This record gives sequence, C-alpha cells and structure tokens, in this order.
Amino acid sequence: MRKIHVILKKEDVDERYLDNKIAVVFDILLATTTITTALEHGAREVIPVLDQSEAKEVIKAIPEGNGQLVGEDQGLTIEGFISPDPLALTGKISDKTMVLCTTNGTVALKKVLSAKSIYAASLLNSVAVARRLLDNCQDETILLVCAGSSGEFCVEDFYGAGYFIECLIAQCKEEEWDLTDAALSAFHFARGIGGQAAEIFHASRVGKMLTSLGMRESIDFAAKKDVCRIVPYIADRATLRIDEK
Repeated sequence: MRKIHVILKKEDVDERYLDNKIAVVFDILLATTTITTALEHGAREVIPVLDQSEAKEVIKAIPEGNGQLVGEDQGLTIEGFISPDPLALTGKISDKTMVLCTTNGTVALKKVLSAKSIYAASLLNSVAVARRLLDNCQDETILLVCAGSSGEFCVEDFYGAGYFIECLIAQCKEEEWDLTDAALSAFHFARGIGGQAAEIFHASRVGKMLTSLGMRESIDFAAKKDVCRIVPYIADRATLRIDEK
C-alpha cells in the first residue's frame, strides 16, 4: 500500500527525510501554474532559484539571448525581470531557458531537491502528473508539498493537493492508498468544494492580493482543470523539464 502525506507549507519540509520519497510541489497561485504554462508554450527548461541574487548569477551562465529572467517578490514583478503571470508569458519564453524567482513556489522546489523524484503540479496538469506518477511509482511515499505563503498555510495549495489525490484515486482503487490525516483532509476538502475552485481562489489571501495587482483573470486560469498534458519534473537536481518518459 502506497502512502500519501500532505505537507501544509514549505517551512514544514524536513530535508533529512526526503530520501527515497517522491515530492510533488504545489504553488497554485502562481508558480507551479506558471511553470506548467511556460513549458507548454515552448520554454526549453525552467530553473527555479531562491532569490534575485541567485537568478542573476544563473543567467550569466546562459548564452545571451537564450535565457529570460522571470520573477516576483511579494507579488510585485522584480525590476529587470518579466512578470511570472502565466497569461503574460506567451511569446516571451519560447525556446528559452526561464530563470524563475518567486516568493514561495521556487523556494519550495529548492527545499525538496534531495527527494528521489520531484514534480511540479497545478490544477492545469494534475491528471497528467498523477498518471505519470502512477506509471513510475512503486512503493515510495508520496509527499504533496504545499508552498504556502511566507510561512502561512494557503487554501489554494491545500485544494490543489486534495484534487491531486482525487486524480490518483480516480485512476486506481482508493484501497491501494494509505492517506495520512493531512492527506485525507485535503482529499475530502477538494471533493467537497468540487467545481468551486475559482471562488475559493478569489476569496483566498493570495487571491485577493493578486486581484489588487490586476491579475483576476490569472486566478481564473489557475482554476482550470485538466487542460494540459505537460509533466514538469526536476532533472539534474536543478532544472525543470518536461518528463517525456
């Protein structure tokens, strides 16, 4: 029986216990939605970084014209970077290496680099990621890591984790999974919310912040389900690429 656990925020990740575990990271508003969209729209790869300083060092190693700095700090686009709004990326990142810096999502991805396998999931691609995970997973524990926001729990990430569990269970028997209490809670929360994800996202703390920045349409976009077959995974302990296995 395979075990699923939900970690409520990135600060709760204990890096000592990631060995031989599969990590799936959720930052629904907006980093993992942005990563999924960027790769679908032709980005060669996405390099997640911790902060602006790391981003500027990483971009130096990429041939001129082949890289693009993308990032925000507390929701505001970083000077010299382009916005990580998924709806604003079309035409800007095709065939480029995207160096992505965000307040929470990229930090969460960096926190789980010692896991056996690492995926980035959003509502857009949860069905595809769940299917790939089922193909590749044996008896490893699956950790669904909610990024949260600056040390706080985020309802949209919790919903994303619960919906992902729904996607897993829909493709096999529920009895095949051992859900921790956190995973069970996320599963029933998402199932109870059903098709009202957009309403929950708009009402959330991060959703209200994004709305104040004029990104209401991006919230609606992030609430779309199963519209993308892209499976972003961490390769070489550093870079997100499309898992085409």
